[in-house]
Amino acid sequence: MSNISSLAVVEDGAVIGNDVTIAPFCFISSQAVIGDGTIIDQGSCVYGKTIIGKNNHIFSHAVIGSIPQDLKFNGEDVELIIGDNNTIREFTLFNPGTHGGGGKTIVGNHNLFMGYVHLGHDVIIGNHCILANAATLAGHVELGDYVVIGGMTPIHQFVHIGNYAMIGGASALAQDIPPFCMAEGNRASLRGLNLTGLRRNLDRTDIDALKVAYRELFESGQPLKDKASELLENTKNHFVEDLCNFVLKTKRGIPYDRKK
Repeated sequence: MSNISSLAVVEDGAVIGNDVTIAPFCFISSQAVIGDGTIIDQGSCVYGKTIIGKNNHIFSHAVIGSIPQDLKFNGEDVELIIGDNNTIREFTLFNPGTHGGGGKTIVGNHNLFMGYVHLGHDVIIGNHCILANAATLAGHVELGDYVVIGGMTPIHQFVHIGNYAMIGGASALAQDIPPFCMAEGNRASLRGLNLTGLRRNLDRTDIDALKVAYRELFESGQPLKDKASELLENTKNHFVEDLCNFVLKTKRGIPYDRKK
């Protein structure tokens, strides 16, 4: 049985799961789907075709699923899909996809979005990510798993950030950041491996292999994609393979200090 305040507006057609809590002054659209155990605190709004999974907690005055901030949007049928066990704090803004970006914004599981975080249209977020206060993602940004974004950091549209990467607070990121790496600054550039995050999740032998690969890629002064191809041919470590494949596939380039 769900606990829906009489002061909330839940439009006919909305699908509400079991043990859902919807506080006073919330708005839930007729196209919304709210999964079991999800809590929506006072004053939050869920607009449009928004699908929210199980056991999420949406704090007060969040705006979830309002139309994209894209002047080309013309009322197309688009979606926002949110997984399970996410914490979405106060005054966050999540937009759905657009026709030009595939029509879907997708959020995975077990993520923490602190206050004032914005997810633009067609963004894809993996699992176990942390976005600190006022992190701002433009359209089409993609984050892997276990990514950490520091507070007050804007990220340019179409940027891709790999698994276990970390972006320092008050940075401004305009290019892709490979998995396992740390970047900071305005404009942000690589500062090394995200060793704190790696030590929490990877074995020592894998970290040592990534250290060698990082030095070869970004500190040897050799052409980046040539070195990535060479490492890929010679490594048997799948984390190093992930790093090299990311380098080879990047479209926006990778910001790092080139050695002369």
